[in-house]
Amino acid sequence: MTFLTQENHFDKIQEMKNEGLADESENLDNLEDDDFIDDGIVESAAGENLTPGTPVYHLRLACSSETFYAVYEGAELFPKSQVVVSTRYGRDLAVVIRQIKDCKKNVSKVARIERPATEKDLERARYNAKLEEKAFQVCHDLIKEQNLDMKLLAAHYLLEDPKIVFFYTAERRVDFRALLKGLVAYFKVRIELRQIVFRDDSKIHGGMGVCGRDFCCHSVFERLKPISIRMAKDQKLSLNTMKISGPCEKLLCCLSFEHDFYQEQIKLMPPEGFKIAYDGAIWKVVEVNVVLGVATLSLEDGRRIYLPKTQFEKVEGRWQIKKNQDKQSEEAEEGGSHG
Repeated sequence: MTFLTQENHFDKIQEMKNEGLADESENLDNLEDDDFIDDGIVESAAGENLTPGTPVYHLRLACSSETFYAVYEGAELFPKSQVVVSTRYGRDLAVVIRQIKDCKKNVSKVARIERPATEKDLERARYNAKLEEKAFQVCHDLIKEQNLDMKLLAAHYLLEDPKIVFFYTAERRVDFRALLKGLVAYFKVRIELRQIVFRDDSKIHGGMGVCGRDFCCHSVFERLKPISIRMAKDQKLSLNTMKISGPCEKLLCCLSFEHDFYQEQIKLMPPEGFKIAYDGAIWKVVEVNVVLGVATLSLEDGRRIYLPKTQFEKVEGRWQIKKNQDKQSEEAEEGGSHG
């Protein structure tokens, strides 16, 4: 998830910030990710000279499912193990996804793992989970009491810092001065209200998609590129919003996940509408099936043939069918089908 600081001009919040009890609200927006990692997720290790071969680990923050990278020079860490790491939220638990071998990316923005999680850390996390249930209910009741147009998603206690982070969604900017004041007065700790976009609601909680698998945004650890309707068109999907959108009411993540495959394969066959000479006649490409790797060609009299992508080649910028090659087409009469 990408986080943008949203400046707060409320005088009361600034007074509370000066007292060290409240943080500025930060707005999570669906912007394009940079080449490696979001600056806002980690406390940067910039300025430190990392020796060649320093192990870099891909981590997942337990409270929000954000993924990021961190270095650790101690004993090797294994997938699914938990570690304590400093993030912008504060010191918290993260789960090791994998170790990055021979990392050649920019390591000036990675986090630094403090230590593997101890049994005491895990016990504290379990205790905090119980406190989070009450914190969520208290915040939810205050939101309802103050009639605020926002949806509370989760409450999270930091592992070591006296701070609670509340995640919420809202369609517009919310004046939460009274809410923040009430939360600070009740819990007597630092409070952070973090707004996220609706897609990240699904990313935090997870769920089952229409394919029967866990949501891509929750289970696919690498960031997906921004999703557009063009991806659905390139994959020749129905533009029915009920079919190409997920529970978050946004375009399905898998459109982005599979788009590169379609872009690569579509270059191996002529586009629909293209006319091409074959077997002594001029045929028109009427359909391109990227998944099967087959193009359907038709004549005006209704005859059709189906050619695999391996029979096409581009010569001087124009598509043609390879010569001196055995025919691999399947002819069908009008009204016939491709088996």
